[in-house]
Amino acid sequence: MDKILEGLVSSDHSVPVKRAIVKKVVEAAEKEVTEEQCHALFTLTTRLILLGEDAFQRQIGIQVLEAYARYHRPEFEHFFTKDFALTLLQQGYAHLDRKDPAVIDYIHCCLRLLISCPSVLEIFGVIQVEVLRMVCERPEPALCAHLSSLLSDFVQCLPRDKSGVLFCQQLVRTISYFHCFASQERELREYVGQVTKVSTLLQNIWKADPATLLPSLQEVFAIISSTDSSFDPSIALASLVQHIPVQMITVLIKSLTTDNNVKDASMTKALCRMIDWLSWPLAHHVDTWVIALLKGLAAVQKFTILIDVTLLKIELVFSRLWYPIVRQGALAVLSHMLLSFQHSPEAFHLVVPHVVHLVQSLRTDGLSTSKAFLLQFTELVHCMMYQYSGFPDLYDHILEAIKDLPKPEEEKIKLVLNQSAWTSQSNSFASGPLKQLGKSETGKTGLVNLGNTCFMNSIIQTLFMATDFRRHVLSLHLNGSNTLMKKLQLLFAFLAHTQRAAFAPKTFLEVSRPPWFNAGSQQDCSEYLRFLLDRLHEEEKTIQVLESVKPKMASLVDTNGKEPTAQSSPEDAEESSLTPTEIKPEDDGRTLTEKMFRGKLITGIRCMQCNYISEKGEPFTDLSLAFCPSATSQGGPQPEGPSEEPKGLCQGSVNGGSEISEPGPAPAPASNINDVPVTNEPPLSVPDLVNYFLAPEILDEDNAYFCEKCSSLQRAERTMKVVSAPEYLILTLLRFSYDAKCHVRRKILDNVTIPPLMRLPVHAPSMPTQCSSSSSSPLQVDSPESSENLAKKLKPSVVMHSGISSESGHYYSYGRNINGADGTQHTANHLALKEDLGNGQGECSLSTCSALPIPPEQGGTVSNGGQEARDWLLFNDSRVTFTSFQSVQNITDRFPKDTAYVLMYRKQELPGQNINRGLVANGMRPSAEPPLQKELLDAIIKDNKLYLQEQELNARTHALQAPSSSSSFRPNGSDDNNPPGSCGPSGGGGGGGGFNTISRLVF
Repeated sequence: MDKILEGLVSSDHSVPVKRAIVKKVVEAAEKEVTEEQCHALFTLTTRLILLGEDAFQRQIGIQVLEAYARYHRPEFEHFFTKDFALTLLQQGYAHLDRKDPAVIDYIHCCLRLLISCPSVLEIFGVIQVEVLRMVCERPEPALCAHLSSLLSDFVQCLPRDKSGVLFCQQLVRTISYFHCFASQERELREYVGQVTKVSTLLQNIWKADPATLLPSLQEVFAIISSTDSSFDPSIALASLVQHIPVQMITVLIKSLTTDNNVKDASMTKALCRMIDWLSWPLAHHVDTWVIALLKGLAAVQKFTILIDVTLLKIELVFSRLWYPIVRQGALAVLSHMLLSFQHSPEAFHLVVPHVVHLVQSLRTDGLSTSKAFLLQFTELVHCMMYQYSGFPDLYDHILEAIKDLPKPEEEKIKLVLNQSAWTSQSNSFASGPLKQLGKSETGKTGLVNLGNTCFMNSIIQTLFMATDFRRHVLSLHLNGSNTLMKKLQLLFAFLAHTQRAAFAPKTFLEVSRPPWFNAGSQQDCSEYLRFLLDRLHEEEKTIQVLESVKPKMASLVDTNGKEPTAQSSPEDAEESSLTPTEIKPEDDGRTLTEKMFRGKLITGIRCMQCNYISEKGEPFTDLSLAFCPSATSQGGPQPEGPSEEPKGLCQGSVNGGSEISEPGPAPAPASNINDVPVTNEPPLSVPDLVNYFLAPEILDEDNAYFCEKCSSLQRAERTMKVVSAPEYLILTLLRFSYDAKCHVRRKILDNVTIPPLMRLPVHAPSMPTQCSSSSSSPLQVDSPESSENLAKKLKPSVVMHSGISSESGHYYSYGRNINGADGTQHTANHLALKEDLGNGQGECSLSTCSALPIPPEQGGTVSNGGQEARDWLLFNDSRVTFTSFQSVQNITDRFPKDTAYVLMYRKQELPGQNINRGLVANGMRPSAEPPLQKELLDAIIKDNKLYLQEQELNARTHALQAPSSSSSFRPNGSDDNNPPGSCGPSGGGGGGGGFNTISRLVF
């Protein structure tokens, strides 16, 4: 029989004839043959299977072997012994190398034929040892794939216990040595299939024996974190990721990111190689693991690694977007890398040159998934261009390429950016004292208290939230300047763009503190505000004078003497509906401070003897509002006031409270701190105090007026009229007065309700400066003589003082943050409060309620409750939280020592009015923030990188100290911790300067 078979494979018979002969040979297997014949036949078929010249010979060998082994099982058992199997695995067969996949296939076939024989157990034992040796020799992908098939079918051949763990680790390392040198698609598919078989074997082992999983993953990390430049592990390791249970992400990432034995260089290598895995076509969850590791590193402040990896790999990740099979995972990683890299535009600008080409490809590739993918991609691009505005030369071609695609809403963009920054990542992986202190949920930046500097912090936050003023300051071209305005511009830029939770304004404090303010002592915020605005004004005036002599000199304004216009993106220009006259306001020589904060009053005195009227105009930047004597607490201090008290104080010429209906009941009078009697009278309101300020005053007796016409002292009537309202009206409530009986300064604790909108009477000025008339000029409301500034609505910003005295406490501020509430711009509303705890330390009082509804005449709609509660912000030095306007209005009811002190109202148009104020955000769309100039951007990028390094250093320091220290992590230090002196106002006056505070009460 063996001679027939041997002659058959070497004869010249046709294939059909050969098949017929083989069929007869196979049928003859049922007949009885001797052991020697069987052995000879098995030897021949083995040679055909292993050494056959072609596939036909190998097929003949397999058919005959299977037939005779089935009918002559004992003979075959004596033929295929453990020794024979060991020889094949260690030495090969004849000239066939032991590493040839044919050897594994032959053993695989023989095991199937012997599966029911007792001797197969011995063979399993031999194979268990040999397969471990084989994987340690790093077999090629083909041999490894054939071996995986054998082990998947015969799990009895897998090494057990410790050997099993070692086998998995060595198989992982073997995969890392896989390389594909094929260039044809068929060969590439074959290679991917081989890798898949090996990774599937590991998956089956991990499922059967979970104890092998973690050591296998540790081996993976050891491989990809290797810094050996001579070894570059294969991306075929990516095939393992899809088999790792996703629920293990948290445990494994925590283990990696908090392991002090893992050096930065190793972690950087590992992360880079994991990002390379995005190129593997069949791996799932690679993007999930990469993003998890990025977040884990951010949570423990390892920002140096994140910066290096992002800049090194961002272009490679972007290049994967061209390949549909890996596109979605690559976009997830790209999005996270770009959105989290917020301290600098460097990463985004690396991929900007490739954006248009990708957009064009996605539009034309004809794939059904490309359209949806394009929408996702362009949304990411819009977010990045919003984050890093001010590069029209880079973005123009991108805007043109995606102009017909949807653009996300600004609020959505802000939400995405706030949630994605490295400093906003939750530090759930750290333990002990290590704690991430990022920005609050508001996304706003606080100001570090530098030692009783809350008087400055509350004012700076108030000015920053005055949207138009902030935008104009940021738009000024001040490169190379060392002015106070330049310092303010830089401070505003940091508040808008820093990644710090709170910024320390050390430099600005040094240059803006009045000379009579002692360092470290508590001061009056209103006095500081007047000094600051006066300095800014005088500084700009000086530069204007120098410019008139030397036109080429650096200036706060441009070479035409007009305010510099900010660069706005073409997209903004397309959406803007401003006319040329609105974009270019007239140059009237006024400084920015004048344009924003200066109003004008005319004081008229009428002689009651001859009716001669003398009028004098004077500018103001804030109005100091006194409390009328009957409004103050009985037995308390009596501020100086007019000799005749006006009778109707509540709803007089200034109309507040009727503009908008407030939610909830009206606030009750303040608690009885200084024996304030309980009455049925409604509490005072801001309009009441303005009415009292503008009410006629009788000058008589010791205060009689010298009339030039009568040439003698006469009884007279003094009146004041606002003839020009500022863009931002600042009101100071004079709560600190002198008690003549006790010779001390006291605080008026009366509650004053704050309307969100109020109407200020603005009168057209009389032509002559002096005139006579038959009657006095009473205060008029909505007078027909009023000019275009008549009855402007104003929105509140308030500074409050908390404490029963003027010598201690703590300022904090409220600000409104609504985009487009009035149809034109962000509303800037603020309150600053002073809190006295009686021990020299300040602390804010917080509450969160529903926000104030937007009045219908403003063109707004009532937001849902969740949004309303986020319309107002509370700034307490380094802490910024959401609050509500109801909290602002009721603060004195809940905390009787907290009282309104300084208010800022923003001028608004009445319904139906369309008056060009001549000051439209330097030519920008009113709702657009100006792009940062290069000098400002460079400073912020530098500080953001420094901040990330500080965070990383702090994290490492605390990680080292964790076992022996239990101190809390407070990077900003304590605010007002045991402050010297007081934090309250030192008086109602002071500061002097060219800008005036108009007051009827002098301390």
